[in-house]
Amino acid sequence: MNPNATPESTIEPVEFAEEATTPLFDSALEIPGSPSIDLVNGPAEEILRYAVEQFHPRLYVASSFQKEASVILDMLLKIEPNARFFTIDTGNLFPETFDVWRKIEERYDVKIDVYNATDFAPASILAQSTPENTWAGEPDACCGKYKVAALQAALLNVDAWITGLRREQAHTRAETRKVQWDAKNDRWKICPLADWTEKDVWNYLSANDVPYNELHDRGYSSIGCTTCTQPGDGREGRWADSEKTECGLHG
Repeated sequence: MNPNATPESTIEPVEFAEEATTPLFDSALEIPGSPSIDLVNGPAEEILRYAVEQFHPRLYVASSFQKEASVILDMLLKIEPNARFFTIDTGNLFPETFDVWRKIEERYDVKIDVYNATDFAPASILAQSTPENTWAGEPDACCGKYKVAALQAALLNVDAWITGLRREQAHTRAETRKVQWDAKNDRWKICPLADWTEKDVWNYLSANDVPYNELHDRGYSSIGCTTCTQPGDGREGRWADSEKTECGLHG
């Protein structure tokens, strides 16, 4: 776990809705600062520049080691070399995810902070872990309240966080704005790629020779944990045998 994270005793795991949706922008809230760019339709680079100018160093970038995360990391470090990144390790990540994680840290000379969902789970659940599934004792906990608790720990001392959400990924993300108030986490949430298409993402990766998760080359469009991810377009490969389309992070 990140040494700066708050101990388990001060973070209370929360419940989440089965069909989570991205929190919508609250029009009653005033956007921080005096942005000179269009924060609704502006280019991703300009959205990130605004985020840095307004929130850094109290700005944290969530990295899932999917292709969108690679784009944001490459783009942001060109704007702010001291940008801060974190990831949540559920204990069920793919070997390919660890591979691209290592490649990114070596390529960009960055250290990505780690928050382990298992740090917030009771011993009674972890005692039932198997080599194939850390959360065998409570399957839904992998992307549920303990993963959310890890996110809450990551966001304790920041004012805004950045994610790679895109509107075309799922109907639950169709209303995602580039700068929006995250009511659940009481923070500003920056989604610079909200209006990007799949083709936009691949074009950027190719043009900038950015490392990305090899699972994308094997038909995995969306990559999460080994227990819930299969090949598929968009987010079709996530929780393919259930009606769930989101974990607790964006609900």
